[in-house]
Amino acid sequence: MAAKPTPGDLQIITRIAVFRGLKPETVEHIIAPASAVMLKAHECLFRQGEPATAFFIVIDGWVKLYRITPSGEETVIHTLTKGDSFAEAVAFTGSRYPATAEAVSDARVVRIPADHIVRCIRESPDIALAMIASTSQHLHHLVQQVEQLKAQSGVQRVAEFLASLAPVDHGSCVIALPYDKVLIAARLGLKPESLSRAFAKLRSIGVAVHASHVAVSDIGKLRQLAADERAAINGVLRGAR
Repeated sequence: MAAKPTPGDLQIITRIAVFRGLKPETVEHIIAPASAVMLKAHECLFRQGEPATAFFIVIDGWVKLYRITPSGEETVIHTLTKGDSFAEAVAFTGSRYPATAEAVSDARVVRIPADHIVRCIRESPDIALAMIASTSQHLHHLVQQVEQLKAQSGVQRVAEFLASLAPVDHGSCVIALPYDKVLIAARLGLKPESLSRAFAKLRSIGVAVHASHVAVSDIGKLRQLAADERAAINGVLRGAR
């Protein structure tokens, strides 16, 4: 069921990349018809190939974007959480959604109608420039993902993923995994058994997995491993993929 965004929702919405550089009154005009949608885990927001009728901002929870390959397999493109926006480009070009958006957990998502965005762009071309910049950021992220898949070992990908979730920059910490290990594996371009092997290899640098939580004795070592290709090739983690 859709509802009007709350003041808290609006604080998150106005800080997203799409709206940076726009005047406050312009942002207010863009988000005027916005609605907040509550999703249950595994509920679809839209499906690949459907007409793009809106763009979205995640307020709470996790949403995954995935495509179905010709062979029927699911390929995870991105996982999004609080403050992430998506489907901007297709919303103002009148295209179809290139992927399916599905809630990974219970989620709250704000929807802004595409036809309203188009009207706003006609009134203020600066909005189109902001959306192009946001789309460029998404493209940069995808390029980084491709580079990661090609250049990093499986262990490095897992190390980088964990490091990105760490609540501290130094010392020890406990990391709560945001979603299940099957999705983590898909997000990192790994098979579930490869993810398990990578976690096992990380024990040598003080990483211990306990169900949905991961204890890290030294986050600095984890970050170093994620950044150092030679560590994965020549070190104790050799051969983990």
